[in-house]
Amino acid sequence: MVSGGQYGSSYRAQVSDRLLEESADQNVRIMDAVGTDLQLLSPRPFLTLNGTARWNDIVDWTSDTNDMIARTVRMHPNRFRGVGALPQQVDRPITSLFDEIERVVDELGFVGILLNPDPSEGMNGSPPLGDPYWYPLYEKLCELDLPAHIHSGQCCNGRETYDEHFIAEEGLAITSIYRADVFDRFPDLKLMISHGGGPIPYQIGRWRSHREMARAQGRIAADAPQFDEILRKFWFDTVLHNPDSLALLFKTVGHDRCCFGTERPGSGDGIDPVSGRHYDDLKPVIEALPSLDQAALNCVFEGNARRLFSRLDV
Repeated sequence: MVSGGQYGSSYRAQVSDRLLEESADQNVRIMDAVGTDLQLLSPRPFLTLNGTARWNDIVDWTSDTNDMIARTVRMHPNRFRGVGALPQQVDRPITSLFDEIERVVDELGFVGILLNPDPSEGMNGSPPLGDPYWYPLYEKLCELDLPAHIHSGQCCNGRETYDEHFIAEEGLAITSIYRADVFDRFPDLKLMISHGGGPIPYQIGRWRSHREMARAQGRIAADAPQFDEILRKFWFDTVLHNPDSLALLFKTVGHDRCCFGTERPGSGDGIDPVSGRHYDDLKPVIEALPSLDQAALNCVFEGNARRLFSRLDV
């Protein structure tokens, strides 16, 4: 969907309108086939340039990617909105992201940003999201009422695949933010965790237990909120290719904290041998869940996204 190239700071990616429109039109056909009216386009995370690459290259690649998304939105202004990449580099101050954040909001009209919680790409060089390193960014996002979609990028440590790395980072994002009381410091912060919160809804009993052990030992106040209350301050997408996992997500965090998501075209292109549909053809899967009535479905498919992405109607 998003194309680009980088051969040094003097080069800017060139993709013709014809090629870009062919890609955009293909995506619209998929949307029409599955009943999607509007899609928020973000960069494919494993194609973002982070890590220890040269700063000028990171900036150029990121702006190229965001410009490509903006061009795609202009081709189909009633079908797409943009979510921007950020120029993240290991050890660089978090304030270095602010220029691109302001550009994608003020100039490109994007409605959110994609945040890599581990720009070191699995090499143990990034502070967790509960670390004060990230606090100026959270303050900026609150100031702009701009949500951040949490999704890691590439993984280079040899121990994990890309998929395994982002699931681990999603769990770490939740637990590190909760331990640091980030939402107490930034109550208006909007963070959406990819893939239904990674491992946390499935492993929630462990974190409930940790929380109550801390309360019993006096490490947190007796009236401190339970883990479930903190978990519901996050937002979650529904990119889980399994109905039982989706049912657990809605039961655990509530349908009012979940936004319909899709990775098609992407990891959901495989065909389910039982249903005969693409794994990421999730609309009929969600509609078939007995726990959701029509009001809940309206929230998941549209209402929650409008609450989370307040700039959709700007």
